[in-house]
Amino acid sequence: MYCYTCGSDEQHRPLTAAEKAWLKNRTGRKSVEEFFMCSKPGCRNLRTGFNQHPFDPVIRLPQPD
Repeated sequence: MYCYTCGSDEQHRPLTAAEKAWLKNRTGRKSVEEFFMCSKPGCRNLRTGFNQHPFDPVIRLPQPD
């Protein structure tokens, strides 16, 4: 999938349960099943399958502890 932040096609993966919980809390959405995270090291940009830039400003998942 294309990553708006990286400016190129990058691998994306579905969110883990902990990441979904964080995103729900951050956005107030009830469902975040449609989101994917860029797998390029350091990026962590979020997108959906159809919308490469769903948030303005960009939301990135925080680095795991």
